[in-house]
Amino acid sequence: MEPRTLRLTDPVEALVVEQALALVRQLREACQTAPHGHVLAQAELVALAQGRELSRQALQAVLNDAAAPVEKKGRRSATVPARPSAKAKGRRSGRL
Repeated sequence: MEPRTLRLTDPVEALVVEQALALVRQLREACQTAPHGHVLAQAELVALAQGRELSRQALQAVLNDAAAPVEKKGRRSATVPARPSAKAKGRRSGRL
């Protein structure tokens, strides 16, 4: 496969690409340092653990990015009815 030039559109994409590159490098190192006959097992361990972490961090970054504009705006104001429910029973002041 030939090297490619990627065009990243935002910091979240850059973060995920950097983490994916780190995962590939960890996989290569695991393959190179694994004892003879254990390369696949070692690589699978790294792929499962680090792949899960990559997915978790990517999801977290995307959700944080999506939540940022909403948090910046704040909640929309709304009116709330002041009349109590007929079923609501509470202690009346002065009575036990």
